[in-house]
Amino acid sequence: MPIDTALVGALHVDYIGRQDLTDDDPLHHTLFQTSTIDTLVDGNYDGDISFAELEANGDFGLGTFDALDGEMVALDGSFYQIRSDGRAYPVDGQKKTPFAVVTFFEPALSETLGATNLAALCERVDRLADDASLCCGIRVDGHFGYVRTRSVPRQHKPYPPLVEVVKNQPVFELQDVSGSLVGFRFPDYAQGLNVTGYHFHFITADRNAGGHVLECRLAEGELRLDREADLRVELPSDVSLPTPDQTASRRETIDRIEKG
Repeated sequence: MPIDTALVGALHVDYIGRQDLTDDDPLHHTLFQTSTIDTLVDGNYDGDISFAELEANGDFGLGTFDALDGEMVALDGSFYQIRSDGRAYPVDGQKKTPFAVVTFFEPALSETLGATNLAALCERVDRLADDASLCCGIRVDGHFGYVRTRSVPRQHKPYPPLVEVVKNQPVFELQDVSGSLVGFRFPDYAQGLNVTGYHFHFITADRNAGGHVLECRLAEGELRLDREADLRVELPSDVSLPTPDQTASRRETIDRIEKG
Protein backbone atom coordinates (compact mmCIF):
# COMPACT_ATOMS: atom_id res chain seq x y z
CA MET A 1 0.00 0.00 0.00
CA PRO A 2 1.50 3.38 -0.96
CA ILE A 3 2.03 6.02 1.68
CA ASP A 4 0.26 9.36 1.25
CA THR A 5 3.09 11.80 0.55
CA ALA A 6 1.38 14.39 2.75
CA LEU A 7 2.22 12.19 5.72
CA VAL A 8 5.92 12.01 4.97
CA GLY A 9 8.18 14.71 6.39
CA ALA A 10 11.52 14.33 8.12
CA LEU A 11 10.10 11.16 9.68
CA HIS A 12 10.21 8.25 7.23
CA VAL A 13 6.88 6.40 7.33
CA ASP A 14 6.70 2.78 6.24
CA TYR A 15 3.62 0.56 6.02
CA ILE A 16 4.25 -3.04 7.08
CA GLY A 17 2.18 -6.21 7.16
CA ARG A 18 1.68 -8.76 9.93
CA GLN A 19 4.47 -10.91 8.53
CA ASP A 20 6.92 -8.04 9.19
CA LEU A 21 6.03 -7.51 12.86
CA THR A 22 9.17 -9.11 14.25
CA ASP A 23 12.78 -8.60 13.26
CA ASP A 24 15.91 -10.43 14.34
CA ASP A 25 17.70 -7.15 15.02
CA PRO A 26 16.02 -4.20 16.79
CA LEU A 27 15.77 -1.10 14.62
CA HIS A 28 17.44 1.94 16.15
CA HIS A 29 15.55 5.26 16.53
CA THR A 30 12.49 3.70 14.93
CA LEU A 31 8.91 3.89 16.15
CA PHE A 32 6.52 0.99 15.71
CA GLN A 33 2.81 1.73 15.71
CA THR A 34 -0.29 -0.39 15.29
CA SER A 35 -3.29 1.25 13.60
CA THR A 36 -3.87 5.03 13.62
CA ILE A 37 -5.21 7.63 16.03
CA ASP A 38 -8.01 8.51 13.59
CA THR A 39 -9.22 4.91 13.69
CA LEU A 40 -9.22 4.94 17.50
CA VAL A 41 -10.99 8.32 17.69
CA ASP A 42 -13.75 6.96 15.46
CA GLY A 43 -14.44 4.10 17.89
CA ASN A 44 -12.53 1.12 16.52
CA TYR A 45 -11.40 -0.52 19.76
CA ASP A 46 -10.96 -4.17 18.79
CA GLY A 47 -7.41 -5.37 19.54
CA ASP A 48 -5.29 -6.29 16.53
CA ILE A 49 -1.91 -7.45 17.84
CA SER A 50 -0.86 -9.03 21.12
CA PHE A 51 1.50 -7.46 23.62
CA ALA A 52 3.86 -10.38 23.04
CA GLU A 53 4.12 -9.17 19.44
CA LEU A 54 4.29 -5.54 20.49
CA GLU A 55 7.20 -6.01 22.91
CA ALA A 56 9.31 -7.43 20.06
CA ASN A 57 9.18 -3.92 18.55
CA GLY A 58 9.92 -1.73 21.55
CA ASP A 59 10.54 -1.41 25.29
CA PHE A 60 9.07 2.09 25.77
CA GLY A 61 5.75 3.57 24.74
CA LEU A 62 2.06 4.09 25.27
CA GLY A 63 -1.32 3.02 23.96
CA THR A 64 -4.52 1.29 25.03
CA PHE A 65 -6.15 -2.14 25.21
CA ASP A 66 -8.80 -4.24 23.50
CA ALA A 67 -12.24 -2.61 24.02
CA LEU A 68 -10.42 0.54 25.24
CA ASP A 69 -9.84 -1.11 28.63
CA GLY A 70 -7.51 1.48 30.17
CA GLU A 71 -4.23 3.23 29.38
CA MET A 72 -0.97 1.45 28.54
CA VAL A 73 2.52 2.44 29.70
CA ALA A 74 5.68 0.62 28.54
CA LEU A 75 8.87 1.40 30.44
CA ASP A 76 12.18 -0.48 30.64
CA GLY A 77 10.65 -3.39 28.76
CA SER A 78 7.72 -3.86 31.16
CA PHE A 79 4.12 -3.18 30.09
CA TYR A 80 1.44 -1.88 32.45
CA GLN A 81 -2.33 -1.44 32.20
CA ILE A 82 -3.80 1.55 34.04
CA ARG A 83 -7.43 0.57 34.52
CA SER A 84 -10.39 2.83 35.28
CA ASP A 85 -9.61 2.52 39.02
CA GLY A 86 -6.34 4.38 38.42
CA ARG A 87 -4.24 1.39 39.46
CA ALA A 88 -1.45 -0.18 37.38
CA TYR A 89 -1.38 -3.89 36.56
CA PRO A 90 1.25 -5.99 34.72
CA VAL A 91 0.15 -6.91 31.20
CA ASP A 92 -0.32 -10.48 30.06
CA GLY A 93 1.41 -10.98 26.71
CA GLN A 94 -1.77 -12.50 25.25
CA LYS A 95 -3.77 -9.30 25.73
CA LYS A 96 -4.31 -7.29 22.55
CA THR A 97 -4.17 -3.63 21.62
CA PRO A 98 -6.08 -1.64 18.99
CA PHE A 99 -3.57 1.25 19.13
CA ALA A 100 -0.07 1.61 20.54
CA VAL A 101 3.27 3.17 19.67
CA VAL A 102 6.59 1.85 21.01
CA THR A 103 10.31 2.20 20.41
CA PHE A 104 13.55 0.81 21.80
CA PHE A 105 14.39 3.90 23.85
CA GLU A 106 17.95 5.10 23.13
CA PRO A 107 18.22 8.71 24.33
CA ALA A 108 20.95 10.89 22.91
CA LEU A 109 19.93 14.09 24.71
CA SER A 110 19.38 14.67 28.42
CA GLU A 111 18.94 17.52 30.86
CA THR A 112 18.41 17.93 34.59
CA LEU A 113 15.20 19.81 35.35
CA GLY A 114 14.07 21.89 38.28
CA ALA A 115 10.51 22.88 39.11
CA THR A 116 8.35 23.07 35.97
CA ASN A 117 4.84 22.42 34.71
CA LEU A 118 3.67 20.47 31.65
CA ALA A 119 3.53 23.43 29.28
CA ALA A 120 7.03 24.60 30.21
CA LEU A 121 8.33 21.03 29.91
CA CYS A 122 7.03 20.82 26.34
CA GLU A 123 8.69 24.13 25.50
CA ARG A 124 11.96 22.80 26.94
CA VAL A 125 11.73 19.68 24.77
CA ASP A 126 11.16 21.87 21.70
CA ARG A 127 14.36 23.81 22.43
CA LEU A 128 16.42 20.73 23.25
CA ALA A 129 15.23 18.70 20.25
CA ASP A 130 15.72 21.76 18.02
CA ASP A 131 14.08 20.39 14.84
CA ALA A 132 10.26 20.67 14.99
CA SER A 133 9.89 18.23 12.08
CA LEU A 134 11.32 15.33 14.11
CA CYS A 135 9.40 12.92 16.29
CA CYS A 136 10.83 12.39 19.77
CA GLY A 137 10.44 9.78 22.46
CA ILE A 138 10.39 11.60 25.81
CA ARG A 139 11.07 10.27 29.28
CA VAL A 140 11.11 12.27 32.53
CA ASP A 141 12.01 10.52 35.79
CA GLY A 142 11.64 12.54 38.93
CA HIS A 143 9.59 13.78 41.86
CA PHE A 144 6.27 15.41 41.10
CA GLY A 145 4.33 17.70 43.39
CA TYR A 146 1.17 16.98 41.42
CA VAL A 147 0.03 14.77 38.56
CA ARG A 148 -3.51 14.76 37.17
CA THR A 149 -4.29 11.67 35.12
CA ARG A 150 -7.23 9.87 33.58
CA SER A 151 -8.08 6.41 32.39
CA VAL A 152 -11.07 5.03 30.53
CA PRO A 153 -13.37 2.10 31.37
CA ARG A 154 -13.78 -0.94 29.16
CA GLN A 155 -16.30 -0.30 26.37
CA HIS A 156 -19.02 -2.51 24.95
CA LYS A 157 -20.32 -2.82 21.41
CA PRO A 158 -21.58 -0.89 19.61
CA TYR A 159 -18.56 1.21 20.58
CA PRO A 160 -19.11 4.95 21.05
CA PRO A 161 -16.57 7.38 19.53
CA LEU A 162 -13.71 8.32 21.80
CA VAL A 163 -14.89 11.90 22.32
CA GLU A 164 -18.04 10.48 23.96
CA VAL A 165 -16.09 8.03 26.13
CA VAL A 166 -13.91 10.72 27.70
CA LYS A 167 -16.92 12.75 28.81
CA ASN A 168 -17.27 10.25 31.67
CA GLN A 169 -13.60 9.43 32.20
CA PRO A 170 -12.38 8.79 35.75
CA VAL A 171 -9.79 11.43 36.75
CA PHE A 172 -7.12 10.93 39.42
CA GLU A 173 -4.98 13.42 41.34
CA LEU A 174 -1.61 12.22 42.62
CA GLN A 175 0.24 14.38 45.14
CA ASP A 176 3.92 14.38 46.16
CA VAL A 177 4.84 11.30 44.11
CA SER A 178 7.90 9.93 42.34
CA GLY A 179 7.48 8.42 38.91
CA SER A 180 8.02 8.66 35.16
CA LEU A 181 6.46 10.47 32.25
CA VAL A 182 6.47 8.38 29.06
CA GLY A 183 5.56 10.23 25.90
CA PHE A 184 6.05 11.29 22.32
CA ARG A 185 6.08 14.46 20.25
CA PHE A 186 4.71 14.05 16.72
CA PRO A 187 5.00 16.81 14.08
CA ASP A 188 1.96 18.36 12.40
CA TYR A 189 2.37 16.35 9.20
CA ALA A 190 1.62 13.15 11.16
CA GLN A 191 -1.96 14.33 11.80
CA GLY A 192 -4.27 11.33 11.49
CA LEU A 193 -1.53 8.80 12.12
CA ASN A 194 -0.88 9.85 15.71
CA VAL A 195 -1.59 12.70 18.11
CA THR A 196 0.28 15.74 16.82
CA GLY A 197 2.18 17.63 19.47
CA TYR A 198 2.64 16.00 22.86
CA HIS A 199 1.08 12.88 24.38
CA PHE A 200 2.16 11.61 27.82
CA HIS A 201 1.29 8.75 30.12
CA PHE A 202 2.52 8.49 33.73
CA ILE A 203 3.39 5.67 36.09
CA THR A 204 4.54 5.91 39.69
CA ALA A 205 7.99 4.69 40.73
CA ASP A 206 6.40 1.80 42.65
CA ARG A 207 4.43 0.89 39.46
CA ASN A 208 1.13 1.03 41.33
CA ALA A 209 -0.74 3.92 39.67
CA GLY A 210 -0.75 6.25 36.68
CA GLY A 211 -2.71 7.10 33.55
CA HIS A 212 -2.97 9.51 30.65
CA VAL A 213 -1.49 12.85 31.74
CA LEU A 214 -3.77 15.90 31.83
CA GLU A 215 -1.48 18.11 33.92
CA CYS A 216 1.61 17.82 36.12
CA ARG A 217 4.02 19.84 38.19
CA LEU A 218 7.56 18.48 38.38
CA ALA A 219 9.64 19.34 41.44
CA GLU A 220 12.90 17.96 40.04
CA GLY A 221 13.95 15.28 37.62
CA GLU A 222 15.85 14.12 34.56
CA LEU A 223 14.64 14.64 31.01
CA ARG A 224 15.85 12.28 28.25
CA LEU A 225 15.06 12.44 24.53
CA ASP A 226 15.31 9.90 21.73
CA ARG A 227 15.00 11.58 18.32
CA GLU A 228 13.25 9.15 15.98
CA ALA A 229 14.03 8.81 12.28
CA ASP A 230 11.47 6.23 11.13
CA LEU A 231 7.91 5.14 11.80
CA ARG A 232 6.70 1.63 10.93
CA VAL A 233 2.89 1.41 10.87
CA GLU A 234 1.08 -1.93 11.00
CA LEU A 235 -2.46 -1.47 9.67
CA PRO A 236 -5.21 -3.97 10.47
CA SER A 237 -6.95 -5.37 7.39
CA ASP A 238 -9.97 -3.10 7.85
CA VAL A 239 -7.95 0.10 8.40
CA SER A 240 -6.71 2.43 5.66
CA LEU A 241 -4.15 5.20 5.82
CA PRO A 242 -5.66 8.48 6.98
CA THR A 243 -6.09 11.58 4.90
CA PRO A 244 -4.61 14.41 6.96
CA ASP A 245 -7.44 16.50 8.44
CA GLN A 246 -6.18 19.90 9.56
CA THR A 247 -9.64 21.39 10.10
CA ALA A 248 -10.38 23.29 13.30
CA SER A 249 -13.16 20.85 14.23
CA ARG A 250 -10.85 17.84 14.04
CA ARG A 251 -8.17 19.57 16.11
CA GLU A 252 -10.80 20.56 18.70
CA THR A 253 -11.94 16.93 18.92
CA ILE A 254 -8.40 15.70 19.53
CA ASP A 255 -7.82 18.46 22.10
CA ARG A 256 -10.96 17.47 24.02
CA ILE A 257 -9.82 13.86 24.06
CA GLU A 258 -6.20 14.55 25.00
CA LYS A 259 -6.62 17.42 27.43
CA GLY A 260 -9.84 16.39 29.12
